[in-house]
Amino acid sequence: MRDVHTGAMGTRNVMGMTRRSLLGSAIAVVAGAGTAAAVGSGTAAAAGSGSAASTGSGAAPVVPALWREFSHTPFTHPQIPYIGRAGYRGGAVRFARRPVVVDVRHFGAVADGTTDSAPAINRAIAAAGRAGGGTVTIPPGVFRIDDVIRVNRSNVVLKGAGSGRTTLFATKNLTELIGVYGSRYGGDKSSWSWAGGLIWLAPEARWASLVAAIRAKAWPFEGWTGNRRDEWRTLTTVEPARQGSWTVTVADPSSLRPGALVLLRLADDADHTLLEHMSGGGPGPEAYVWDDKTKLTSYVPYEWPVRIAGVRGRKVTLERPLPLDVRPEWNPQLTTHVQELSGSGVEGLTLEAVETPQQQHLLDKGYNGVVLQCAYDCWVDDVTVRHVDNGFGLVAASACTLRRTRVTGRGSHHPYFCREGSHDNLIEDFAIEERTSPAPSNTQLHGINVEGLSSYNVWSRGDMRMGTFDSHRGLPFANVRTDITVVNNGRHGGDASAGPLFGARFTHWNIRVTNDRAGLMKIDGLAPYSATVGINEVREFDQIDVPDFTGDLHTRLELYASPHPVRPHNLHQAQRELGHAAPAPRA
Repeated sequence: MRDVHTGAMGTRNVMGMTRRSLLGSAIAVVAGAGTAAAVGSGTAAAAGSGSAASTGSGAAPVVPALWREFSHTPFTHPQIPYIGRAGYRGGAVRFARRPVVVDVRHFGAVADGTTDSAPAINRAIAAAGRAGGGTVTIPPGVFRIDDVIRVNRSNVVLKGAGSGRTTLFATKNLTELIGVYGSRYGGDKSSWSWAGGLIWLAPEARWASLVAAIRAKAWPFEGWTGNRRDEWRTLTTVEPARQGSWTVTVADPSSLRPGALVLLRLADDADHTLLEHMSGGGPGPEAYVWDDKTKLTSYVPYEWPVRIAGVRGRKVTLERPLPLDVRPEWNPQLTTHVQELSGSGVEGLTLEAVETPQQQHLLDKGYNGVVLQCAYDCWVDDVTVRHVDNGFGLVAASACTLRRTRVTGRGSHHPYFCREGSHDNLIEDFAIEERTSPAPSNTQLHGINVEGLSSYNVWSRGDMRMGTFDSHRGLPFANVRTDITVVNNGRHGGDASAGPLFGARFTHWNIRVTNDRAGLMKIDGLAPYSATVGINEVREFDQIDVPDFTGDLHTRLELYASPHPVRPHNLHQAQRELGHAAPAPRA
């Protein structure tokens, strides 16, 4: 099935019908709620929804009490996280436009569908990197690739002519190209089931070290501090501060400069008070048994990348508010990290893998789509992946935006995955289409995944024709899903050693579940200090979970099965429009 984008205000052809005709009366409701921007991309809202909140019933919109509370205390609300600056450059609407410096045809790429153009495309990216950045263009046509496309230099944009015009046809998987990738936690699982992409955005040195470790069968950590988490040094210690603060006081500012990217590093203590804090605190998390959750405890220290906005004496202003308290018992530090990829993007193309049957669960060979790793302020726009094992991935990636992305074809294991401490990312105007062939036995479908202490990520304006709101445990916290229509037919994963499904401040806001299945949609009985707002009536069936924490979860539920549309319609857009600005950078 081919699909044509016609720009930000255009339509998509889906099984012979335009998206504009599918949306129907939902557009009027969205516009009436003051969020016409949700319609702009075409993948926004409620095609086929059974929710009274999105069917144009004529009922007046209702503003939940939670929104009134949040708007007064946006950085410290106990149930709703502040995600108004999620994404590339604090949620910038426009991506950087870099001058064209290279056309892949000048390096030997041929749009004939048979010539291996991967070497030419990678040479063109390298040339743009040597020039200090720029746009590498790929004209319309089908370009065969027999290798990984590596966007490995900062300020380089790989740009096709549009997802309906430029296709990269991938003939090999990551197992063939790089090798077998086992799990650092043992067993016979393939880590290509959750890592790596056939288009891979990662700094060159980090990518090379990962590949070397995989080929040596020394299964690596994948994040900001290297394969063994030892590639960092302390810049300064940090004095105590509260979640939501934009400034911190440091012991020694001499190594800090405005614009520099640093890691805020928080280690846990013997009583696991950091993990308890991520879970909202109180009797439930205090009674939880943490010590045997060895996979979860391997994820700490918590590493949060952030740019420095300003330095004045020992006061340091950050570009985003603190995600957690900073307490002395967690040995808070600002540290270095591996070199980041920054200012790079992929736009306007389809990555289509050769069609093969989906592999059995956790044995993926690595026909994977687009992955961002150790990337900050990077983006993907107007990109479709087809016939992939795993679609779009964020692996130790932060402050990145995925916009107008789509997963289609024979069915995927993880259509979207967000893991290994990925923070502050924005996935908007996204779509997961129905699979084009039946699922083979012993395969698994997840959906929009988040795990591994990942925090403050947003999924906005989504059309999920299959899948679920997948948590793979690992205590993800402070994440938001908003303004999404979903056929809730996937299953979540995560083994017991990875700990709780949810930490605190998870929010599901204006969710339309077309098959009425509650699992991982209505989370007031599962997620501590969290919120479910504006969801149609659902019921439990298939995979049914019990809360990880005992006692009062301090969760909120509003506008459940209500005939009234929720206003604001889109929590992320509303937070962006609040007008709560960061403190002015100080030199």
